[in-house]
Amino acid sequence: MSSSTSARAGEVLLSLEQVGLRFGEVQALSEVSLQVRAGEFIALIGANGSGKTSLLSVLHGLVKPRSGRREVASAGAQAQVMVFQRPFMLSLSVWRNLMIALWLAKVPRQERRSRAEAALQRAGLAALRDRPARALSGGQQQRLALARAWARQPQILFLDEPTANLDPSAKAEVEALLASFKAEGMTLVMSTHNLGQAKRLASRVVYLDRGKICADLPSQEFFQAQHLDPRTELFLKGELKWDMS
Repeated sequence: MSSSTSARAGEVLLSLEQVGLRFGEVQALSEVSLQVRAGEFIALIGANGSGKTSLLSVLHGLVKPRSGRREVASAGAQAQVMVFQRPFMLSLSVWRNLMIALWLAKVPRQERRSRAEAALQRAGLAALRDRPARALSGGQQQRLALARAWARQPQILFLDEPTANLDPSAKAEVEALLASFKAEGMTLVMSTHNLGQAKRLASRVVYLDRGKICADLPSQEFFQAQHLDPRTELFLKGELKWDMS
């Protein structure tokens, strides 16, 4: 179940052209140009403060850039959902969290129950449907957030560090769920500090440094390439220092 069938693989869904973004004196993004194509799994990587979350927010339309242009190139790309590092859970059951999310998304009433049931099965949460959502473990809450997102049938799913605070077992469960989304054709854009995760999941890697895109390559090429930019090399080696000029 996915709205990804409305776009052909490789079709440009969303693009940024020379985008700049400032927060006070901080230049969060500078001259960023990027295209998101149907069926891609893009990993945004970079050190803290490199601009990953800012880029996700601009791509999703949560934040308007100060300069440049954001263009939704495909009508289907307007169906977008963003899952945050610490998703918000209502003080209600797992089931009600799903049903209310679908109601807010204006999913037709006759479709909500079947979508919610399918999402619970997909995320491995069917046995927990009556449990208070806030009583779930961190990994279960993240899977519920992904179930809510999947049930809305987005064209593009944005993810901000979705496994940052999870133990290895919960992280593996979330990664398996994301891989299954990718396999069925959903387009995903995810920020992550975990280079192994980017290598396992992503079809394309975008490396940001100080608000600029320094590398944008297919995943296999990125991790095998001899980068010309010395800071990219240092980041991949885990040697990039905060005080580097």
